[in-house]
Amino acid sequence: MKKTDQEKFLVVRSASSPCMQHELGADGTPSVDPEQARDVARWRKAERERLITARCLLAVQDRMDQAAIIAVRLAQIVATSGIAAPTVSVYWPIRGEPDLRAWMHALSQSGVRVALPIARALAQPLVFREWRPGARMARGLWNIPHPADGKLVVPNVVIAPVVGFDLQGYRLGYGGGFFDRTLARLDPKPLTIGVGYPGAELRTIFPQPHDIPMDWVVTGSGPLYAHIDRHA
Repeated sequence: MKKTDQEKFLVVRSASSPCMQHELGADGTPSVDPEQARDVARWRKAERERLITARCLLAVQDRMDQAAIIAVRLAQIVATSGIAAPTVSVYWPIRGEPDLRAWMHALSQSGVRVALPIARALAQPLVFREWRPGARMARGLWNIPHPADGKLVVPNVVIAPVVGFDLQGYRLGYGGGFFDRTLARLDPKPLTIGVGYPGAELRTIFPQPHDIPMDWVVTGSGPLYAHIDRHA
């Protein structure tokens, strides 16, 4: 596929990152140098603060325009995913994240099951509850809204906001590890799509053994689709 001025399509084959190319431990898993892990954690904290501040400074209209572009691309990815009956987990936007609530309404009205994640406690995986327009909402950790009632569901498409991302598909989040912990437990693994603004792109997030890459990362301008071939 040829690149155009409007779109780049990057196929990146999964490979061990420099931070994961250590000697294996006795159990066959990568060992992690404690000092390196602390350095990465400090770096991530500083980058997280920088990127969130920059994101919140974007003009409201710019964020709206980019969210509209992201919604179109997400619809294309879901439609061509081969998933016959998608259950799509989206998210309730906070701190300048792309606002996909209009797309959530459109998805639900088209008959697609939509869900929102719920963080029940620190260091625990997320659960997902079906959402529909007009649903009664409650507030969970960090005061983030989620459906107060309805069925718990298991999504086969998970859309996650990114604070930062790299072109291997690794996601820098808020540091709680909720998405990585959740994805590690879901079997079969859902189609995972990170969404954010182009300014969130990093050369690397210095992935650690617990980090799980997204299948796609979609931004709203300087359009970028990063597709990770997890079957390579």
